[in-house]
Amino acid sequence: MTRSIKKGIYVDPKLLKKITGKNPMNTPVIKTWKRASQISPEMVGFTFGVHNGKTHLEVLVSEDMVGHRLGEFSPTRKFIKHGGKMQKELEQKKKETEMAQAKAATAAAEAAGAGKK
Repeated sequence: MTRSIKKGIYVDPKLLKKITGKNPMNTPVIKTWKRASQISPEMVGFTFGVHNGKTHLEVLVSEDMVGHRLGEFSPTRKFIKHGGKMQKELEQKKKETEMAQAKAATAAAEAAGAGKK
């Protein structure tokens, strides 16, 4: 659910204070715990260290991010792949086919190189 228009967007005042009058290229990472703060146009170009519950993940703000919240770009959950024995077998077969393709490509390149000499 979006925030009411009459209330306006929520941008943390302390966060705005940290970036006012600074050059985005010369400013180091700005650490913040304010994940609910929305990205405003003044923040474009700055790098924020957004806390994900454990560490600060670096987020370089671009124009496409304006209007979104800082927390959207710092995931709090780590995905560990699905699978088990069946998944391992599939990955092993995929790796073997990639190796075979690479060997075939190098052999074809060597044959083409030997044919020119």
